[in-house]
Amino acid sequence: MTNDIKLDPLALADWDPSLSDIIEDMNGRPLNVHSLMAHNPGLLKAWWNFRNYSVNGGSLGRRKGELVILRVAVHMKSWYEWASHVDRSLSCGLSMDEINRVKKETVKDWEPPEAILLSAVDELIEKHALSQETLSTLNKHYSHKQIMDIIAIHGMYIILGCMINSWGLELDPHIKQKLPEKLLMKHFWVDK
Repeated sequence: MTNDIKLDPLALADWDPSLSDIIEDMNGRPLNVHSLMAHNPGLLKAWWNFRNYSVNGGSLGRRKGELVILRVAVHMKSWYEWASHVDRSLSCGLSMDEINRVKKETVKDWEPPEAILLSAVDELIEKHALSQETLSTLNKHYSHKQIMDIIAIHGMYIILGCMINSWGLELDPHIKQKLPEKLLMKHFWVDK
């Protein structure tokens, strides 16, 4: 058993053979966060279906799922999560203006369904539950299944944010390469 404080992503050649389906699922190119989790093959394997469900937005759909993920990334101060989801967010219809507005504390510039979605993520992180008032407002726009998905997707990305932040995970070079200069880490918290 090692007690090293530093934990780097595990080289693909060192992955447990039981994870071959995940390597295949990622076209032989798993992300650094997956390679970090590969140190615990049982966890990565158990987590994988939840990851796939969450990254596709569950019953919320990709756009609203990405809003949840980006908002969690802001709260977690996880640039890795944020940067990893900018391209995904653009591909599901969010504009750069909307993506940047997720960083703002206020939700007044959003339409009611997305404003309450962002506020719900804030409340989950700050109070670890949704108030009756928030649930009542969410029920006007979302089904019970979708509200459960807001909670679950937020939780999945809290898990990742904690791992990423604990070991200072570096962004994957191919993702960093896609980002415009103004979205690089040195600018991330500017204009929040």
